[in-house]
Amino acid sequence: MKKDDRHLGAELTADNMPYSKKNEDIVTKNFWAKTKKFAGKIPFTKDAIAMYYCAVDAKTPLWAKGIAFGALAYFISPLDVIPDALIGLGITDDAAVIAAGIKAIAGQVTDEHRDKADTFFNGDNEQAQP
Repeated sequence: MKKDDRHLGAELTADNMPYSKKNEDIVTKNFWAKTKKFAGKIPFTKDAIAMYYCAVDAKTPLWAKGIAFGALAYFISPLDVIPDALIGLGITDDAAVIAAGIKAIAGQVTDEHRDKADTFFNGDNEQAQP
């Protein structure tokens, strides 16, 4: 059986979530506002921040940027399968998309990206933001 290099071992693949300039624009304009709103309140925030740094890293391959920006755009979007306003349930769909995105691009998220996410959580928010 031949390995399909386009399947990334998760539900999100380079085929079903290609790079989109529109998603990149949504994320770069709105990511920090939503992240500050939910920081510390939801368990996947640090993963989302590491994914953001991976997405904006010039060394990250375009297929991984597509998955990262797509997952992050879903996280930011006010139009969810389960609206964020539903306390306790509203972020479950966001968490699933972020988890699938992290799994799909795990080899691209570096220690540097994780360190920048840690810097954000350790209170140096201004230094952590690009």
